[in-house]
Amino acid sequence: MTDQNRRKFLGTAAGAAAFTLVPRHVLGGPGYVAPSDKITLAYIGVGTQGLREMLDLLPVPELQIVAVCDPSKDAVEYRDWDRNSLLNNIRRTLGKPDWRAGSEGTIPGGRDAAKDIVDTYYAGQRSADSFQACSAYADYRELLEKEKDLNAVKIMTPDHLHGIINIAAMKKGKHVIVHKPIANRLKEARLVIDTARRTGVATHFMPWDANGSMEPVMAWINEGAIGTLREIHNWTNRPVWPQYPTLPADAPAVPPGFDWNLWLGPEAERPYHPNYTHMVFRGWYDFGGGSMADMGHYSLWTVLNALELEGPTSVEPMLTHQCVIKDCVSTTIRNNFSFPTASSVRFRYPARGQRPAVDLVWHDGGIRPPTPAELEEDHQELEAEAMMFVGDQGKILAGFHVDRPRLIPERRMQGREVPPAPPRRQPGDPVRISAGLRQWIEACKGGKQSPGNFLNAWPISEAVNLYAVALRTGRKLVYDAQNMKITNVPEANAWLSREYRKGWEVESA
Repeated sequence: MTDQNRRKFLGTAAGAAAFTLVPRHVLGGPGYVAPSDKITLAYIGVGTQGLREMLDLLPVPELQIVAVCDPSKDAVEYRDWDRNSLLNNIRRTLGKPDWRAGSEGTIPGGRDAAKDIVDTYYAGQRSADSFQACSAYADYRELLEKEKDLNAVKIMTPDHLHGIINIAAMKKGKHVIVHKPIANRLKEARLVIDTARRTGVATHFMPWDANGSMEPVMAWINEGAIGTLREIHNWTNRPVWPQYPTLPADAPAVPPGFDWNLWLGPEAERPYHPNYTHMVFRGWYDFGGGSMADMGHYSLWTVLNALELEGPTSVEPMLTHQCVIKDCVSTTIRNNFSFPTASSVRFRYPARGQRPAVDLVWHDGGIRPPTPAELEEDHQELEAEAMMFVGDQGKILAGFHVDRPRLIPERRMQGREVPPAPPRRQPGDPVRISAGLRQWIEACKGGKQSPGNFLNAWPISEAVNLYAVALRTGRKLVYDAQNMKITNVPEANAWLSREYRKGWEVESA
Protein backbone atom coordinates (compact mmCIF):
# COMPACT_ATOMS: atom_id res chain seq x y z
CA MET A 1 0.00 0.00 0.00
CA THR A 2 1.38 3.41 -0.90
CA ASP A 3 2.01 6.01 1.78
CA GLN A 4 -0.75 8.17 0.35
CA ASN A 5 -3.25 5.33 0.35
CA ARG A 6 -2.30 4.43 3.92
CA ARG A 7 -3.20 7.93 5.06
CA LYS A 8 -6.49 7.84 3.22
CA PHE A 9 -7.11 4.55 4.98
CA LEU A 10 -6.29 6.20 8.31
CA GLY A 11 -8.95 8.84 7.63
CA THR A 12 -11.76 6.35 8.22
CA ALA A 13 -12.49 4.65 11.51
CA ALA A 14 -12.93 1.25 9.91
CA GLY A 15 -9.69 1.44 7.96
CA ALA A 16 -7.72 2.86 10.85
CA ALA A 17 -8.40 -0.21 12.97
CA ALA A 18 -6.20 -2.26 10.64
CA PHE A 19 -3.11 -0.37 11.77
CA THR A 20 -3.34 -1.91 15.23
CA LEU A 21 -2.43 -5.25 13.66
CA VAL A 22 1.20 -4.19 13.16
CA PRO A 23 3.11 -3.43 16.40
CA ARG A 24 4.84 -0.09 16.16
CA HIS A 25 8.11 -1.33 17.64
CA VAL A 26 8.55 -3.47 14.53
CA LEU A 27 8.72 -0.31 12.43
CA GLY A 28 11.73 1.37 13.96
CA GLY A 29 12.44 0.95 17.65
CA PRO A 30 10.72 2.08 20.86
CA GLY A 31 8.67 5.24 20.41
CA TYR A 32 9.11 5.22 16.64
CA VAL A 33 6.00 5.90 14.55
CA ALA A 34 6.20 5.16 10.85
CA PRO A 35 5.27 8.04 8.51
CA SER A 36 2.34 5.98 7.21
CA ASP A 37 0.98 5.66 10.77
CA LYS A 38 1.12 9.35 11.63
CA ILE A 39 -2.06 11.40 11.89
CA THR A 40 -1.73 14.36 9.53
CA LEU A 41 -3.21 17.37 11.30
CA ALA A 42 -4.25 20.83 10.16
CA TYR A 43 -4.14 23.49 12.86
CA ILE A 44 -6.91 26.07 12.27
CA GLY A 45 -6.60 29.22 14.38
CA VAL A 46 -3.11 30.29 15.39
CA GLY A 47 -3.54 33.30 17.59
CA THR A 48 -1.92 33.40 21.00
CA GLN A 49 -3.84 30.50 22.54
CA GLY A 50 -3.53 28.51 19.34
CA LEU A 51 0.25 28.85 19.36
CA ARG A 52 0.43 28.14 23.08
CA GLU A 53 -1.34 24.81 22.69
CA MET A 54 0.48 23.96 19.46
CA LEU A 55 3.75 23.76 21.39
CA ASP A 56 2.46 20.71 23.31
CA LEU A 57 1.49 18.89 20.10
CA LEU A 58 4.79 19.29 18.25
CA PRO A 59 6.64 16.52 20.17
CA VAL A 60 3.79 13.98 19.82
CA PRO A 61 5.22 11.30 17.51
CA GLU A 62 1.83 10.13 16.25
CA LEU A 63 0.94 13.63 15.00
CA GLN A 64 2.33 15.61 12.09
CA ILE A 65 1.10 19.17 11.62
CA VAL A 66 0.98 19.57 7.85
CA ALA A 67 -0.93 22.86 7.57
CA VAL A 68 -1.82 25.94 9.57
CA CYS A 69 -4.65 28.37 8.90
CA ASP A 70 -5.58 31.84 10.09
CA PRO A 71 -7.03 35.01 8.50
CA SER A 72 -4.09 36.89 10.06
CA LYS A 73 -0.80 36.51 8.22
CA ASP A 74 1.46 38.45 10.55
CA ALA A 75 1.89 39.08 14.26
CA VAL A 76 -0.07 42.35 14.38
CA GLU A 77 -2.32 43.65 17.19
CA TYR A 78 -2.32 40.42 19.20
CA ARG A 79 -3.06 40.67 22.92
CA ASP A 80 -2.22 38.16 25.64
CA TRP A 81 -2.29 37.65 29.41
CA ASP A 82 1.23 39.08 29.67
CA ARG A 83 3.87 40.44 27.34
CA ASN A 84 6.54 37.75 27.04
CA SER A 85 5.45 34.34 28.39
CA LEU A 86 4.26 32.98 25.03
CA LEU A 87 7.37 34.24 23.25
CA ASN A 88 9.61 32.66 25.88
CA ASN A 89 7.73 29.35 25.67
CA ILE A 90 8.19 29.28 21.89
CA ARG A 91 11.89 30.00 22.25
CA ARG A 92 12.34 27.18 24.78
CA THR A 93 10.38 24.72 22.65
CA LEU A 94 12.38 25.54 19.53
CA GLY A 95 15.70 25.81 21.35
CA LYS A 96 16.19 29.24 19.77
CA PRO A 97 16.56 32.04 22.35
CA ASP A 98 16.48 34.71 19.64
CA TRP A 99 13.29 33.57 17.86
CA ARG A 100 10.65 36.25 17.35
CA ALA A 101 7.59 36.76 15.18
CA GLY A 102 8.11 40.46 14.56
CA SER A 103 9.84 43.44 16.08
CA GLU A 104 10.91 43.50 19.71
CA GLY A 105 7.90 43.44 22.05
CA THR A 106 5.53 41.95 19.46
CA ILE A 107 3.20 39.28 20.82
CA PRO A 108 3.40 36.23 18.52
CA GLY A 109 0.47 35.14 16.38
CA GLY A 110 -0.62 34.56 12.80
CA ARG A 111 -0.05 31.89 10.18
CA ASP A 112 3.47 32.97 9.18
CA ALA A 113 4.68 32.59 12.77
CA ALA A 114 2.84 29.26 13.11
CA LYS A 115 4.34 27.85 9.93
CA ASP A 116 7.81 28.90 11.00
CA ILE A 117 7.35 27.31 14.44
CA VAL A 118 6.23 24.01 12.92
CA ASP A 119 8.99 23.87 10.30
CA THR A 120 11.68 24.96 12.74
CA TYR A 121 10.68 22.44 15.39
CA TYR A 122 10.44 19.49 13.02
CA ALA A 123 13.77 20.35 11.38
CA GLY A 124 15.55 20.68 14.72
CA GLN A 125 13.84 18.27 17.10
CA ARG A 126 12.41 15.58 14.81
CA SER A 127 14.99 15.62 12.05
CA ALA A 128 15.01 11.80 11.91
CA ASP A 129 11.45 11.93 10.59
CA SER A 130 10.79 12.92 7.00
CA PHE A 131 8.60 15.99 6.76
CA GLN A 132 7.67 18.30 3.96
CA ALA A 133 7.26 21.98 4.72
CA CYS A 134 4.08 22.97 6.53
CA SER A 135 1.50 24.72 4.32
CA ALA A 136 -0.23 27.96 5.36
CA TYR A 137 -3.73 29.11 4.46
CA ALA A 138 -5.94 32.11 5.21
CA ASP A 139 -9.22 30.29 4.50
CA TYR A 140 -10.08 26.96 6.13
CA ARG A 141 -12.30 26.09 3.16
CA GLU A 142 -9.34 26.26 0.81
CA LEU A 143 -7.31 24.16 3.24
CA LEU A 144 -9.96 21.43 3.39
CA GLU A 145 -10.21 21.41 -0.39
CA LYS A 146 -6.49 21.29 -1.18
CA GLU A 147 -5.04 19.15 1.63
CA LYS A 148 -6.02 15.81 0.15
CA ASP A 149 -3.76 13.82 2.49
CA LEU A 150 -5.28 15.21 5.68
CA ASN A 151 -6.61 13.06 8.53
CA ALA A 152 -7.65 15.55 11.21
CA VAL A 153 -8.03 19.18 12.26
CA LYS A 154 -7.66 21.08 15.50
CA ILE A 155 -9.85 24.20 15.77
CA MET A 156 -8.60 27.13 17.85
CA THR A 157 -10.46 30.06 16.25
CA PRO A 158 -12.79 32.60 17.91
CA ASP A 159 -16.05 31.03 19.07
CA HIS A 160 -18.28 32.10 16.18
CA LEU A 161 -16.25 30.01 13.72
CA HIS A 162 -16.15 26.77 15.71
CA GLY A 163 -19.47 25.38 14.53
CA ILE A 164 -19.07 25.95 10.80
CA ILE A 165 -15.48 24.63 10.75
CA ASN A 166 -16.46 21.59 12.84
CA ILE A 167 -19.24 20.76 10.40
CA ALA A 168 -17.16 21.39 7.26
CA ALA A 169 -14.28 19.22 8.50
CA MET A 170 -16.47 16.32 9.61
CA LYS A 171 -18.34 16.32 6.30
CA LYS A 172 -14.95 15.91 4.63
CA GLY A 173 -14.37 12.85 6.83
CA LYS A 174 -11.75 14.55 9.02
CA HIS A 175 -11.35 13.76 12.70
CA VAL A 176 -11.83 16.87 14.85
CA ILE A 177 -10.57 18.26 18.12
CA VAL A 178 -11.85 21.68 19.20
CA HIS A 179 -11.65 24.14 22.05
CA LYS A 180 -14.77 25.45 23.75
CA PRO A 181 -17.51 26.04 22.73
CA ILE A 182 -18.63 23.52 20.11
CA ALA A 183 -20.61 26.44 18.66
CA ASN A 184 -21.87 29.74 20.05
CA ARG A 185 -25.45 29.20 18.86
CA LEU A 186 -27.72 26.52 20.32
CA LYS A 187 -29.05 25.08 17.07
CA GLU A 188 -25.63 25.18 15.45
CA ALA A 189 -24.24 23.19 18.40
CA ARG A 190 -26.97 20.60 17.87
CA LEU A 191 -26.04 20.43 14.17
CA VAL A 192 -22.38 19.88 15.08
CA ILE A 193 -23.32 16.96 17.35
CA ASP A 194 -25.69 15.48 14.77
CA THR A 195 -22.96 15.71 12.12
CA ALA A 196 -20.51 13.93 14.43
CA ARG A 197 -23.05 11.15 14.97
CA ARG A 198 -23.75 10.77 11.25
CA THR A 199 -20.14 10.84 10.06
CA GLY A 200 -18.69 8.70 12.84
CA VAL A 201 -15.34 10.51 12.83
CA ALA A 202 -13.27 10.72 16.01
CA THR A 203 -14.09 13.89 17.93
CA HIS A 204 -12.79 15.43 21.13
CA PHE A 205 -14.07 18.52 22.93
CA MET A 206 -11.06 19.76 24.88
CA PRO A 207 -12.65 21.14 28.08
CA TRP A 208 -13.50 17.60 29.13
CA ASP A 209 -9.83 17.25 30.10
CA ALA A 210 -10.19 19.82 32.89
CA ASN A 211 -13.38 18.44 34.45
CA GLY A 212 -12.99 16.74 37.79
CA SER A 213 -14.54 13.48 38.96
CA MET A 214 -18.11 13.52 40.29
CA GLU A 215 -17.72 10.11 41.97
CA PRO A 216 -17.30 11.27 45.61
CA VAL A 217 -19.99 13.93 45.23
CA MET A 218 -22.44 11.44 43.73
CA ALA A 219 -21.65 8.91 46.47
CA TRP A 220 -22.50 11.46 49.17
CA ILE A 221 -25.65 12.59 47.37
CA ASN A 222 -26.82 9.01 46.83
CA GLU A 223 -26.23 8.02 50.48
CA GLY A 224 -28.24 11.05 51.63
CA ALA A 225 -25.32 12.90 53.26
CA ILE A 226 -26.88 16.27 52.32
CA GLY A 227 -30.49 15.13 52.13
CA THR A 228 -32.25 15.93 48.86
CA LEU A 229 -30.16 17.91 46.40
CA ARG A 230 -31.85 21.23 45.65
CA GLU A 231 -29.26 23.58 44.14
CA ILE A 232 -25.83 23.64 42.54
CA HIS A 233 -23.81 26.85 42.51
CA ASN A 234 -20.72 27.41 40.36
CA TRP A 235 -18.88 30.73 40.25
CA THR A 236 -15.88 32.32 38.55
CA ASN A 237 -13.97 35.60 38.63
CA ARG A 238 -14.24 35.85 34.83
CA PRO A 239 -14.40 37.99 32.75
CA VAL A 240 -10.73 38.94 32.86
CA TRP A 241 -11.00 40.74 29.51
CA PRO A 242 -12.91 43.90 28.48
CA GLN A 243 -16.63 43.50 27.79
CA TYR A 244 -17.31 46.73 26.00
CA PRO A 245 -20.58 48.48 26.95
CA THR A 246 -20.80 50.39 23.64
CA LEU A 247 -20.17 49.60 20.00
CA PRO A 248 -17.00 51.02 18.42
CA ALA A 249 -17.57 54.52 17.09
CA ASP A 250 -14.44 54.73 14.93
CA ALA A 251 -13.34 52.59 11.96
CA PRO A 252 -9.56 52.14 11.91
CA ALA A 253 -7.83 50.62 8.92
CA VAL A 254 -7.63 46.87 8.64
CA PRO A 255 -4.06 45.80 9.55
CA PRO A 256 -1.88 44.61 6.66
CA GLY A 257 -2.12 40.87 6.13
CA PHE A 258 -5.41 40.51 8.03
CA ASP A 259 -8.48 39.29 6.09
CA TRP A 260 -11.40 40.86 7.93
CA ASN A 261 -13.96 39.16 5.70
CA LEU A 262 -12.61 35.71 6.58
CA TRP A 263 -12.46 36.57 10.26
CA LEU A 264 -16.13 37.66 10.25
CA GLY A 265 -17.10 34.41 8.57
CA PRO A 266 -20.85 33.78 8.99
CA GLU A 267 -21.54 36.91 11.05
CA ALA A 268 -23.10 40.13 9.71
CA GLU A 269 -20.86 42.65 8.01
CA ARG A 270 -19.57 45.62 10.01
CA PRO A 271 -16.47 47.84 9.95
CA TYR A 272 -13.26 46.30 11.29
CA HIS A 273 -12.23 47.17 14.81
CA PRO A 274 -9.51 45.61 17.00
CA ASN A 275 -11.94 45.54 19.94
CA TYR A 276 -13.78 42.71 18.20
CA THR A 277 -10.84 40.46 17.51
CA HIS A 278 -7.87 38.80 19.21
CA MET A 279 -8.57 37.80 22.82
CA VAL A 280 -11.50 40.20 23.38
CA PHE A 281 -13.93 38.50 20.96
CA ARG A 282 -15.37 36.41 23.81
CA GLY A 283 -17.15 39.44 25.29
CA TRP A 284 -19.43 39.94 22.25
CA TYR A 285 -22.61 37.91 21.74
CA ASP A 286 -21.92 37.59 18.01
CA PHE A 287 -18.33 36.37 18.34
CA GLY A 288 -17.97 34.84 21.81
CA GLY A 289 -19.86 33.00 24.53
CA GLY A 290 -19.15 35.05 27.63
CA SER A 291 -17.77 33.81 30.93
CA MET A 292 -19.83 30.64 31.08
CA ALA A 293 -18.63 29.47 27.68
CA ASP A 294 -15.09 30.40 28.68
CA MET A 295 -15.07 28.61 32.05
CA GLY A 296 -18.28 26.66 32.62
CA HIS A 297 -17.26 23.99 30.13
CA TYR A 298 -14.32 23.17 32.41
CA SER A 299 -16.42 22.74 35.54
CA LEU A 300 -20.00 21.81 34.71
CA TRP A 301 -19.74 19.22 31.93
CA THR A 302 -19.16 16.37 34.37
CA VAL A 303 -21.78 17.74 36.78
CA LEU A 304 -24.53 17.98 34.15
CA ASN A 305 -23.81 14.50 32.81
CA ALA A 306 -23.56 12.80 36.21
CA LEU A 307 -26.87 14.29 37.39
CA GLU A 308 -28.53 13.97 33.96
CA LEU A 309 -29.29 17.68 33.84
CA GLU A 310 -30.61 18.40 30.36
CA GLY A 311 -33.48 20.47 28.99
CA PRO A 312 -34.05 23.18 31.62
CA THR A 313 -37.64 24.40 31.87
CA SER A 314 -36.55 28.00 32.43
CA VAL A 315 -33.45 30.20 32.46
CA GLU A 316 -33.51 33.37 34.56
CA PRO A 317 -30.75 36.03 34.31
CA MET A 318 -29.69 38.66 36.83
CA LEU A 319 -27.12 41.02 35.33
CA THR A 320 -25.31 44.31 35.62
CA HIS A 321 -26.02 47.22 33.28
CA GLN A 322 -24.27 50.40 32.15
CA CYS A 323 -25.49 54.00 32.32
CA VAL A 324 -24.33 57.13 30.50
CA ILE A 325 -25.14 60.83 30.59
CA LYS A 326 -26.79 61.89 27.34
CA ASP A 327 -28.04 65.43 26.81
CA CYS A 328 -27.62 66.07 30.54
CA VAL A 329 -29.82 63.08 31.38
CA SER A 330 -28.72 59.77 32.88
CA THR A 331 -29.87 56.86 30.77
CA THR A 332 -29.35 53.10 30.69
CA ILE A 333 -27.59 51.69 27.64
CA ARG A 334 -29.74 49.20 25.77
CA ASN A 335 -27.11 46.55 25.24
CA ASN A 336 -27.86 43.37 23.31
CA PHE A 337 -24.42 43.17 21.73
CA SER A 338 -21.99 42.46 24.60
CA PHE A 339 -22.07 40.38 27.76
CA PRO A 340 -22.53 42.17 31.11
CA THR A 341 -19.72 42.78 33.55
CA ALA A 342 -21.26 40.33 36.00
CA SER A 343 -24.27 38.07 36.19
CA SER A 344 -26.04 35.21 37.93
CA VAL A 345 -28.16 32.90 35.79
CA ARG A 346 -30.51 30.29 37.27
CA PHE A 347 -31.38 27.16 35.29
CA ARG A 348 -34.35 25.13 36.53
CA TYR A 349 -34.04 21.44 35.62
CA PRO A 350 -37.09 19.18 35.98
CA ALA A 351 -37.14 15.92 37.93
CA ARG A 352 -35.77 12.92 36.06
CA GLY A 353 -36.10 9.32 37.21
CA GLN A 354 -35.32 9.18 40.93
CA ARG A 355 -33.70 12.63 40.88
CA PRO A 356 -35.93 15.53 41.99
CA ALA A 357 -35.96 18.92 40.31
CA VAL A 358 -32.66 20.79 40.69
CA ASP A 359 -31.63 24.41 40.18
CA LEU A 360 -28.22 25.23 38.74
CA VAL A 361 -26.96 28.78 39.33
CA TRP A 362 -23.97 30.14 37.43
CA HIS A 363 -22.26 33.27 38.82
CA ASP A 364 -19.57 35.34 37.10
CA GLY A 365 -17.85 38.71 37.35
CA GLY A 366 -16.91 38.11 40.98
CA ILE A 367 -20.45 37.37 42.17
CA ARG A 368 -20.69 34.47 44.62
CA PRO A 369 -23.45 32.92 46.71
CA PRO A 370 -23.73 34.13 50.33
CA THR A 371 -21.25 32.42 52.64
CA PRO A 372 -23.10 29.42 54.09
CA ALA A 373 -23.45 29.10 57.86
CA GLU A 374 -21.58 25.80 57.71
CA LEU A 375 -18.48 27.57 56.38
CA GLU A 376 -18.78 30.37 58.91
CA GLU A 377 -18.66 27.69 61.62
CA ASP A 378 -15.18 26.86 60.30
CA HIS A 379 -14.25 30.59 60.18
CA GLN A 380 -13.68 30.37 56.43
CA GLU A 381 -14.85 32.27 53.35
CA LEU A 382 -15.79 31.15 49.87
CA GLU A 383 -12.97 31.04 47.33
CA ALA A 384 -13.02 33.32 44.28
CA GLU A 385 -13.87 30.32 42.07
CA ALA A 386 -15.59 27.21 43.40
CA MET A 387 -18.69 24.99 43.38
CA MET A 388 -21.29 24.10 45.99
CA PHE A 389 -24.01 21.43 46.14
CA VAL A 390 -26.88 22.42 48.40
CA GLY A 391 -29.22 19.84 49.91
CA ASP A 392 -32.06 20.28 52.35
CA GLN A 393 -29.88 18.71 55.08
CA GLY A 394 -26.35 19.82 54.24
CA LYS A 395 -23.85 21.10 51.71
CA ILE A 396 -20.86 19.89 49.71
CA LEU A 397 -18.19 22.46 48.88
CA ALA A 398 -15.65 21.80 46.13
CA GLY A 399 -13.08 23.56 44.04
CA PHE A 400 -14.09 25.05 40.72
CA HIS A 401 -13.42 21.81 38.80
CA VAL A 402 -15.28 19.68 41.41
CA ASP A 403 -11.85 19.03 42.91
CA ARG A 404 -11.24 18.79 46.68
CA PRO A 405 -14.91 18.05 47.54
CA ARG A 406 -15.82 18.06 51.21
CA LEU A 407 -18.86 18.14 53.41
CA ILE A 408 -19.10 21.32 55.47
CA PRO A 409 -18.53 22.13 58.28
CA GLU A 410 -15.26 20.25 58.78
CA ARG A 411 -16.64 18.07 61.58
CA ARG A 412 -18.85 16.32 59.00
CA MET A 413 -15.75 14.97 57.24
CA GLN A 414 -14.52 13.03 60.27
CA GLY A 415 -13.92 9.43 59.27
CA ARG A 416 -14.48 10.12 55.57
CA GLU A 417 -11.88 9.91 52.81
CA VAL A 418 -12.03 11.48 49.37
CA PRO A 419 -10.65 9.32 46.55
CA PRO A 420 -7.84 10.92 44.54
CA ALA A 421 -8.76 12.76 41.33
CA PRO A 422 -8.25 10.84 38.08
CA PRO A 423 -4.91 11.55 36.39
CA ARG A 424 -4.79 14.26 33.76
CA ARG A 425 -2.27 12.22 31.78
CA GLN A 426 -2.13 8.60 30.79
CA PRO A 427 0.26 6.72 33.17
CA GLY A 428 3.61 6.18 31.51
CA ASP A 429 2.91 8.48 28.56
CA PRO A 430 6.30 9.91 27.51
CA VAL A 431 4.73 13.06 26.04
CA ARG A 432 3.11 15.69 28.24
CA ILE A 433 -0.37 15.67 26.75
CA SER A 434 -3.75 15.19 28.38
CA ALA A 435 -5.45 11.85 28.76
CA GLY A 436 -8.26 13.15 26.55
CA LEU A 437 -5.91 14.05 23.71
CA ARG A 438 -4.23 10.66 23.96
CA GLN A 439 -7.63 8.95 23.78
CA TRP A 440 -8.58 11.05 20.74
CA ILE A 441 -5.36 10.02 18.98
CA GLU A 442 -6.22 6.38 19.59
CA ALA A 443 -9.78 6.99 18.35
CA CYS A 444 -8.39 8.49 15.13
CA LYS A 445 -6.63 5.17 14.59
CA GLY A 446 -9.74 3.06 15.14
CA GLY A 447 -9.96 2.91 18.93
CA LYS A 448 -13.04 3.83 20.91
CA GLN A 449 -14.13 7.45 21.14
CA SER A 450 -12.81 9.51 24.04
CA PRO A 451 -15.25 10.31 26.89
CA GLY A 452 -14.88 13.91 25.71
CA ASN A 453 -16.37 13.21 22.29
CA PHE A 454 -19.03 15.50 20.85
CA LEU A 455 -21.89 13.08 21.48
CA ASN A 456 -21.49 13.58 25.25
CA ALA A 457 -21.42 17.38 25.04
CA TRP A 458 -25.04 18.35 24.45
CA PRO A 459 -26.05 19.21 28.07
CA ILE A 460 -23.15 21.65 28.54
CA SER A 461 -23.56 23.09 25.04
CA GLU A 462 -27.27 23.62 25.66
CA ALA A 463 -26.63 25.39 28.97
CA VAL A 464 -23.94 27.83 27.81
CA ASN A 465 -25.92 28.87 24.75
CA LEU A 466 -29.13 29.41 26.72
CA TYR A 467 -27.11 31.45 29.21
CA ALA A 468 -26.10 33.81 26.39
CA VAL A 469 -29.64 34.21 25.07
CA ALA A 470 -31.05 34.86 28.54
CA LEU A 471 -28.49 37.59 29.18
CA ARG A 472 -29.05 39.08 25.73
CA THR A 473 -32.77 39.43 26.34
CA GLY A 474 -32.49 40.26 30.04
CA ARG A 475 -35.64 38.20 30.54
CA LYS A 476 -36.59 34.95 32.22
CA LEU A 477 -36.98 32.45 29.40
CA VAL A 478 -39.39 29.51 29.41
CA TYR A 479 -37.80 26.79 27.33
CA ASP A 480 -39.35 23.92 25.38
CA ALA A 481 -36.36 21.59 25.22
CA GLN A 482 -37.92 19.01 22.93
CA ASN A 483 -38.48 21.59 20.21
CA MET A 484 -35.55 23.89 21.13
CA LYS A 485 -37.92 26.82 21.41
CA ILE A 486 -38.45 29.69 23.83
CA THR A 487 -42.17 29.99 24.43
CA ASN A 488 -42.62 33.21 26.40
CA VAL A 489 -40.27 35.62 24.58
CA PRO A 490 -40.71 34.77 20.88
CA GLU A 491 -38.11 37.27 19.66
CA ALA A 492 -35.42 35.47 21.67
CA ASN A 493 -35.67 32.47 19.33
CA ALA A 494 -33.75 34.43 16.69
CA TRP A 495 -30.63 34.10 18.88
CA LEU A 496 -30.89 30.32 19.19
CA SER A 497 -29.63 30.15 15.61
CA ARG A 498 -27.55 32.34 13.32
CA GLU A 499 -28.50 34.37 10.26
CA TYR A 500 -25.65 33.26 8.03
CA ARG A 501 -23.98 35.76 5.78
CA LYS A 502 -24.23 34.86 2.10
CA GLY A 503 -21.62 32.28 1.19
CA TRP A 504 -21.25 31.00 4.77
CA GLU A 505 -24.44 28.97 5.14
CA VAL A 506 -24.35 25.49 6.66
CA GLU A 507 -26.56 22.62 5.63
CA SER A 508 -28.25 20.06 7.85
CA ALA A 509 -26.36 16.98 8.93
